[in-house]
Amino acid sequence: MSAATEAFLAMLAAERGAAANTLAAYRRDLAQAEEAVGDLASADRDAVASLAGEWADLAPASVARKASSLRQFFGFAIDEGWRQDDPSGALPAPRSRRPLPKVLGHEAIAALFARAEDEAASGEPKAVRLLALIELLYGSGLRASELVSLPISAVPRDAPFLTVTGKGGATRMVPVGGRALEAVGRWLAVRPQTPPSRYLFPSGKVGHLSRVRLFQLLKALAGRAGLDPAAISPHVLRHAFATHLLEGGADLRVLQTLLGHADISTTQIYTHVDSARLVALVNSRHPLATRATSD
Repeated sequence: MSAATEAFLAMLAAERGAAANTLAAYRRDLAQAEEAVGDLASADRDAVASLAGEWADLAPASVARKASSLRQFFGFAIDEGWRQDDPSGALPAPRSRRPLPKVLGHEAIAALFARAEDEAASGEPKAVRLLALIELLYGSGLRASELVSLPISAVPRDAPFLTVTGKGGATRMVPVGGRALEAVGRWLAVRPQTPPSRYLFPSGKVGHLSRVRLFQLLKALAGRAGLDPAAISPHVLRHAFATHLLEGGADLRVLQTLLGHADISTTQIYTHVDSARLVALVNSRHPLATRATSD
């Protein structure tokens, strides 16, 4: 890769705190573009436009991601004085609709939790652990990776908040409801003490429960609850957390903070499920809603 693209990647790591996977994706996109057109810091507009042909067989979402990587690089190159022009207008701009998230209804959530609570009543540690896991997924909206890697030090002591490290190493405070706190307390009472582990959900000698195992446990629970396992995942419970909060009147900016979204446009996808509530809100709360119309 050219010195310019390496400098851009270094900036992403140092100034934006980009995660390793994010940096790898940028590196891959920029390297492939340079293989096609040469040094991006000096590539002319025609060369940049030729990338449309290189990307012709890719899915619209992939093209959009690659184009975004290059736009950010070109902006950086202009800021650094390496380019006087911005050729990003020559990049293809496919229209790709972001898929709407799968959302569990309230009845499905109730069935899932009823089954988990019945199983945890036995006191069997794995069943108690599973109840704590789903309470945190649905009750706090954690990502699967955030949940399984929670250190035991993150468990609230004096305040009902978890300290969560999310994407890019960003830390946020996440509220924990009474049900989740109770479930976590039950888990701590039966959590294995040997070998010692710094993780809330330990596995093996030094590690923590894996994301793959969390998926497996959740899908198995769904089957036992009479639900379609294909419709259940940790991310679906996170979506349900967001959707049901929005239905209950949560502010979109608050939801953005709770979910750990860097950009509110990511959070706005949840508004698709709430159009009826928003219409009712306008009709009931708008200053003119209660005024009689004149003949």
